[in-house]
Amino acid sequence: MKSVSPKVLGGISAIACLVVAAAAALAVDSRLDRHWIIRGITLLVALACAAVLVADNARKGRLIIGLVGVVMFGVIFPVSSTTWSQPPEIKFALSVADDAKAAAQKQSASTVSIADVKAAAEARGGAIGTLKTDRSPTVRGADAYPLIIRAKQDQGRPWSCLTFDHGLEAKIRAC
Repeated sequence: MKSVSPKVLGGISAIACLVVAAAAALAVDSRLDRHWIIRGITLLVALACAAVLVADNARKGRLIIGLVGVVMFGVIFPVSSTTWSQPPEIKFALSVADDAKAAAQKQSASTVSIADVKAAAEARGGAIGTLKTDRSPTVRGADAYPLIIRAKQDQGRPWSCLTFDHGLEAKIRAC
């Protein structure tokens, strides 16, 4: 049985890392922060591990380190960061944004109002703004963008921030 040459293995690994990184980044909803800096650094480390595979593999340790690095930084990290990009509070904010945009379009409005977002959040059982407590009696994030979206009315954290850029384009991030 003939073994694969290190240069072919490194080249295939580098191409696979590029494909996985691009697919994982594009799989994230465009309204969310895709964490381009972290994804770029992870891709660079994966390509460096692929370069280790291309280098002289006189030692089996280098081959193992290169393969483990390619698998971790080229496959596991990009896929897991894509999977974890939508926790429940972000999914709730995405559905609120969709409902608020639909309400604004139904009214033939060119922008989504805070009232539209509040109505959409309350219709889904959530609320906007911080939770009013004894320690913080002032509600923040309920009267101007970015709005704080809570998935449950009595929930403190975690929450997400929602803003509408250019009228109907929602941007959502953890806050």
